[in-house]
Amino acid sequence: MRIHAFLRALFLAALAAPLAAADGPVTGKTAPAFQLTDVEGKNRSLSENKGQWVVLEWVNHGCPFVRKHYDGGNMQALQKEFTSRGVRWLSICSSAEGKQGHLSPAEWRETIKTKGSAATAVLLDPSGAVGRLYSARTTPHMFIVDPKGVLVYQGAIDDTPSANSSDIPNSQNYIREALNLGLSGKSIEITDTKPYGCSVKYK
Repeated sequence: MRIHAFLRALFLAALAAPLAAADGPVTGKTAPAFQLTDVEGKNRSLSENKGQWVVLEWVNHGCPFVRKHYDGGNMQALQKEFTSRGVRWLSICSSAEGKQGHLSPAEWRETIKTKGSAATAVLLDPSGAVGRLYSARTTPHMFIVDPKGVLVYQGAIDDTPSANSSDIPNSQNYIREALNLGLSGKSIEITDTKPYGCSVKYK
């Protein structure tokens, strides 16, 4: 009976594995296509960035974990560092109307100025469709897409899951490491990590 139970558990685990993989994008596979409107009212798509490195950053400025990286300028420094090297950086807000982080396009434009965001564009996803497509769970939650459209990294911005900005200098920044390796034509060593932060405020 014990052997039977063990085999049954293995069988159920095998069934569950593909379901878990189907729950979100798979690293090493083509990144899910999407279209969203930016804060200027312009339609944007992932496909328009074909041939370039792309960072997707889920954002909510009401979240203390996001403030950790913006108030001290860490996120903006990353944005400037890599957009200057040709990387496209798309910040995405999936906060639903009436929930933390949701802003009107006009409010977003003012916030971008106030925060000094250097993202290529800020995209609005109030329905949460694209957030759910990527299984974005936290703010921040980071994804990197290579010039071939393949998802090569997903997870946390760094290895210190705190809301304390003083932890940043001693943290391992997964985004900087992955982009430096990728832009140098080298294989990205860390491709999947557990994201940390506030839950995405879906509709």
